[in-house]
Amino acid sequence: MFKPLSITLALAAAFPQLVHAEQAAAAADTARVIVTGSNIRVTEKEGAAAMEVISAKDIAASGKTSIADVIRSIAANSGNSYNEQYTGSFSAGTAGVSLRGLGQKNTLILVNGKRVSPYATAQDMQEVFVDLNSLPMAAVQRIEVLKDGASSIYGSDAVAGVVNIILYQEFKGTELTVEGGASTQGTGQTDRRAALQTGIGSLAENGYSLVFALDAQQRSKLQQTDVDWMRGSDFRSEQNGTLAWVPTNYYGSDATRLLGGLQGPLELKPYGAITEGKQGQVQAYNPAAYKTLIPAVKRLHASVRGTVQLTPELAAYADLLYSYSRADQTFGAPLTVSSALRAWNNQSKKLDSINAALPVGHPNNPGTTPVAITATLFDLGPRLKADKVDFYRALGGVKGQLAGWEVDASLGRSASTLEETVQNFVNRYEFEKVLADGSYNFADQSKNSEAVRNRLRLSTLRPAQARLTTLDFSAARDLLNLPAGPLGLALGGQWRREEMNSNTSSAVLSGTELRPAINIIKGERDVSALFAELNAPLASGLNLNLAGRADHYSDFGNAFSPKASLRYEAAPGVLLRGTVSRGFRAPSLPEITNSNSVSYGSVVDPRDPIAPKQARGVTHVTTANAALRPERSDNLNLGIVLAPSSTSSIGIDYFRINTRGVIGTDSSETIIAANRPGQVVRDADGRISTLYLQYSNQGDRVVSGVDLDLRQSWTSAAYGKLALHAQLSRLLRFAAPLSEGEPLTNGAGNNYFGTLPAWRGVSTATWEIASWSSTLSWNYVSGYDQTSRPGEHVSPYATFDLSVSRKLSAATTLTLAVQNLADKRPSWDSSTAFFDFTQADPRGRFASLRLNTRF
Repeated sequence: MFKPLSITLALAAAFPQLVHAEQAAAAADTARVIVTGSNIRVTEKEGAAAMEVISAKDIAASGKTSIADVIRSIAANSGNSYNEQYTGSFSAGTAGVSLRGLGQKNTLILVNGKRVSPYATAQDMQEVFVDLNSLPMAAVQRIEVLKDGASSIYGSDAVAGVVNIILYQEFKGTELTVEGGASTQGTGQTDRRAALQTGIGSLAENGYSLVFALDAQQRSKLQQTDVDWMRGSDFRSEQNGTLAWVPTNYYGSDATRLLGGLQGPLELKPYGAITEGKQGQVQAYNPAAYKTLIPAVKRLHASVRGTVQLTPELAAYADLLYSYSRADQTFGAPLTVSSALRAWNNQSKKLDSINAALPVGHPNNPGTTPVAITATLFDLGPRLKADKVDFYRALGGVKGQLAGWEVDASLGRSASTLEETVQNFVNRYEFEKVLADGSYNFADQSKNSEAVRNRLRLSTLRPAQARLTTLDFSAARDLLNLPAGPLGLALGGQWRREEMNSNTSSAVLSGTELRPAINIIKGERDVSALFAELNAPLASGLNLNLAGRADHYSDFGNAFSPKASLRYEAAPGVLLRGTVSRGFRAPSLPEITNSNSVSYGSVVDPRDPIAPKQARGVTHVTTANAALRPERSDNLNLGIVLAPSSTSSIGIDYFRINTRGVIGTDSSETIIAANRPGQVVRDADGRISTLYLQYSNQGDRVVSGVDLDLRQSWTSAAYGKLALHAQLSRLLRFAAPLSEGEPLTNGAGNNYFGTLPAWRGVSTATWEIASWSSTLSWNYVSGYDQTSRPGEHVSPYATFDLSVSRKLSAATTLTLAVQNLADKRPSWDSSTAFFDFTQADPRGRFASLRLNTRF
């Protein structure tokens, strides 16, 4: 279990790391600054809470092309976060971060210390989150990651921590970047990016400043058929692997009763290779051709920051962020019609069963009674999906000195608007017509006319929007000078309105679309808050910070979040720190307001009369609960930072987060085991077709772990600068009940509650000499137990990234970056689509070339 730690320590000894540029600057400049997690200016380089700072230089050296890739690569992002690989979601093309594995909804994302609108709709029908792909890359000066709960300062959603993306406030000159990359493994995937940043003026010198940044990215689609080890969908050589083909085109519930002959992508396969214990031959197709692993994306980000000095003490500022993104993917194979076919009934808010049996007299029904079928409509083509998102934030305010106080007041409006279009879905009413009159040939689809196909094809538009309006005010000042330093006080308040209107297409609401996926959310609420913070230097090197925040929500009521932190310099180069706090997460609008969702998954039903041990596709219908209470947490963080010299430091931090009233639904396994009436719906054969679920405050969750941060550097006139920064996060416990009322089960090191590896490590070695600079990064994810397949252990996953830069002139730099240098394949996990996309990437080795010039 100590292998990752030993490797990290060995690397630390071999490749010392430079101190961050910000830390080096801070050593020479003791100016007081505001850091994430506080409203009071301080001079300390290391605060009472653990924080990671990622500079623009770090971002460039990483070789990564988006904010999402940069933030998601930190060790504290241990699990339960998603990026574009989650193509089966209602939020395709997005990316979020999940500190401590607590989900994207428990990590607060800020831009310049202020909230931005969440994505237009919810992830997995529940998680409201900020899409990192909507935020600009070119304008980032640094990213501050606070690895501590901060509800006492920021309110809801900061239970696990805060990510504050800080953009340039001033920028002199113009910087231009162009970049192009491609997979080296023949997948055909390419990635192109261009960025521009320019600025004029200086607040100190000219009384104004203006910064403008623009970046654009275009990346091609990666299909499963593009990846050599996945294109055949034959995983029988792997533990618990099967021939992952899909049987179809058969009569009744027996897949060996073939309907027609081979057509389209169908091939004859042994049934037992696909489903254990089965005999005979089936018609099946390889789903790889219909699976997008990473969508094609087009993105454009723009940001403008303007500041004007109104008086010698007071300045007015305005921020404008805008982004457009589009993600295109193959949503899935053509629709399969069967006895599980459903359509939405908007009056009853339930699913109606749609008859798919061939009537007597149909050309494909040789018998004298109606016969059920399972058939895939290959001739209609694959189902396609495109998600287009417009995002903006407009914010204006004033800040500076006013009557002896350091004030900051702002008014902001932000929104995320989604238009999702789909093609080649199926019209329920036209299907019922062609089924009744026999005009569609299921057995030989080549005989179908294009007119009939066009009648069946359905294209729809799903709109969604989230809006956020904020009014913030804070004021801070030194009350008096104590023997050890100034006593600081900060006061403030906030009002915000949260709105979400995630609709579905008119075709779904009218019952026209067969097998619909629905995520309807409609609601709004007002939130008002008052907060205070006191920073007291008790003695030389000993500092106490107290904070508290009271929030009022118009839907569920009140929440109060106190926090106390202590920072003690016990000796030169020895810092002790700790925080205790309470936090909360307000029920999200999809959890507490008017919402309904329909999604699809698979379950194993012991009562299934045909295949009691085989996973079967079912429909999940989930509804909101107006009686929900907020999740409330108790947070404890303890740490020590040792700095043996000015070029080295060792930080060890322990964290524990106890959450009460975690919001969720009963698991499918729990509902099936109880066979609850009204929640389990079975078809005429006795097989589960639909499960009904509702959100509730279910139980407690206890999360704890340790972070290790190592930094060492040295400088030599002959050999330049050599540096190492090694991070290691150990998740000790992630305990929650598997079902309501059950005892806590530890999910650290397994996938009971999403994949949560016990260890995650990131180490970077940087060497700078003359006009050359190179960074080698090691990314490590430990193995974990696969809980739905007893005895299966998923192997560790480790990759190396390399970035090499050469200064061609004082203003121009050329960089070669290679991600996954050794072309490491993701670790096999039979419970997922072959590997866990929250932990790995299927692209293999990916190389890019970047040219940056400044003038």
